[in-house]
Amino acid sequence: MSRMPQLDATALTSDQQEVYDAIVHGPRGAVVGPLRVWLQSPGLASKAQALGQHARYDSALPTHLSELAILVTARYWSSGFEWSHHVPIALEAGVPKQAVYAIGQAKRFNFEDARMQAVFNFVVELHLLKKVSDASYAAAKHLLGLRGCVDLVGICGYYTLISMTINVFDVADGSGPTLPKLEVGIGNYFKI
Repeated sequence: MSRMPQLDATALTSDQQEVYDAIVHGPRGAVVGPLRVWLQSPGLASKAQALGQHARYDSALPTHLSELAILVTARYWSSGFEWSHHVPIALEAGVPKQAVYAIGQAKRFNFEDARMQAVFNFVVELHLLKKVSDASYAAAKHLLGLRGCVDLVGICGYYTLISMTINVFDVADGSGPTLPKLEVGIGNYFKI
């Protein structure tokens, strides 16, 4: 039995309708996946979708860096919906195809671009270690600025919330690339 709540767009409460309209008329243009789940709690949906708009569209980071962070988060949480929706965006934004493959396999990748490497190291450490080393923080702060580091944490937090929602409510993956299944335990991810 699917846990994905049904959402009848013609029978929304006024609070749900307000959030629904904000999403549809915002940069996303549609209410899909975890956003449909969140509409069961309009207060959460309103705040989460606003945070998501900042994390995805308005952060201090350029798209290729935020998408890199999103892919690592999707891999960490084994979030198929997020992976299938963000791989095409990441590739179009300039994340190397070989990096996307490595992340899908939960393997380390050495980027030629120092800012991408700083984001990768920061995000992997944040998820796996629940903190960031002094060296990774210093590199990220130097290359991204303090605001970039703050926004990077926000992106990771928001996409962790998204991934938790996807995993708890069995949100279907979508039509994009499929997240590879892993045979290693979480402690083996990215081999820190």
